[in-house]
Amino acid sequence: MLSYRHAFHAGNHADVLKHFVLTQVLDYFNQKDKPYWVIDTHAGAGLYQLDAGFAAQNAEWVNGIAKLQQAQHLPTALQQFLHTFQKACPQAAQNLYPGSPFFARALLREQDKLRLFELHPADYKILLENFAGEGRQVKIEMQNGFEGIKACLPPPTKRAVVLIDPPYELKEDYRHVAKCLQDCLKRFATGTYLVWYPLLQRAEPLQMVEALKKLCPNNWLNVTLSIKAPSKDGFGMYGSGMFIINPPWSFPKMLQETMPVLRDLLALDEVANFTLSHQIS
Repeated sequence: MLSYRHAFHAGNHADVLKHFVLTQVLDYFNQKDKPYWVIDTHAGAGLYQLDAGFAAQNAEWVNGIAKLQQAQHLPTALQQFLHTFQKACPQAAQNLYPGSPFFARALLREQDKLRLFELHPADYKILLENFAGEGRQVKIEMQNGFEGIKACLPPPTKRAVVLIDPPYELKEDYRHVAKCLQDCLKRFATGTYLVWYPLLQRAEPLQMVEALKKLCPNNWLNVTLSIKAPSKDGFGMYGSGMFIINPPWSFPKMLQETMPVLRDLLALDEVANFTLSHQIS
């Protein structure tokens, strides 16, 4: 079991990788005027207070987003990410970290839509409060995103970015991700699908990645970031990955330039590393 409530880990290394990749995909989609949908299957609360509550218990953001903010001479893509990070936080707010819904909202244009699913009652309530007054552009449902996404595909726009980011508290979640994506691709084969997953000393994450490759063998990208060596007791997350189906064609080059910088900034020991593999037709 991996306990991964968003609030406990807000702004950590995994959030940095996930949200960097997400915002780069949305920047790419914004290069065309055509509208699109962003669908987040496990949206969380949307905003997280870093100096209080769950996030303050482990202060993982100190070795995550804080290191990026303190860095100088960053590649253009990482500078863009920090700009979006500032834009995603409400004006005059301090010590907040935006979740994926607010990163997406920061980059959405007037013609785009945001669809959010969150099953946890407390997080759903906070998510509603955080998006109060947004109007019809943002729709939030208290539902299991694995099921709720079915009604969203294909979107009327025929363009969509889908983020699948479950907590993986149960090992069945890995199979749920693969099954969900298999169904999604039958409904909407040309969507861009982003899957976040933890790096653990167990077989399920790697088995899931291999299953995802088979779903779209000619158009995928997989990037991982390890910040430290796996623990000797075999427990805990030592990194994370993002698997993309139908990735932007420009991503391999962009990630080759930025991942060494992220690795060096976020490394906790000399074993820290990244991997990048892809098959893009």
